[in-house]
Amino acid sequence: MRATSFLRQSLLLPATVFLIAGTGLRAQAQQIYSPIPLPASREINDNLSNRDIPTGFGGFARDYTVRLEAGDQVAIDVTSDAFDTMVALIGEDGSTISENDDGPDGTTNSLLFARITQSGTYTVRVRAYAGQGEGPFYLKVARLREVP
Repeated sequence: MRATSFLRQSLLLPATVFLIAGTGLRAQAQQIYSPIPLPASREINDNLSNRDIPTGFGGFARDYTVRLEAGDQVAIDVTSDAFDTMVALIGEDGSTISENDDGPDGTTNSLLFARITQSGTYTVRVRAYAGQGEGPFYLKVARLREVP
């Protein structure tokens, strides 16, 4: 009987510690990914760093959320003197709608145009081309208007 009680206590304590530790890790993991809502102006000066989202390409990405409506035509502009920018527009289902590396101005800044077919909250992802670089950048999401 004493051996059974000792065995039960010696297994119960490590299991309890593991359960408590595992619960804390799970709660922490849920808070790791948190895209930044773009302000009402839909523009921001920010900084890409090694504390952002690992891309799997050796670099990092910074995500922003923006509400877009069906029928919107948008231009997404990312400029940086510190790194070669890439920008992607990602739908609510996680699919990439459009991506751009270098804009038409001959620089390494990015300029993406997209027509929105479904209303929702979209993600704009800023990263460095080929995972090379980090530093300050400027992001702007602008609605384009039809010319009458």
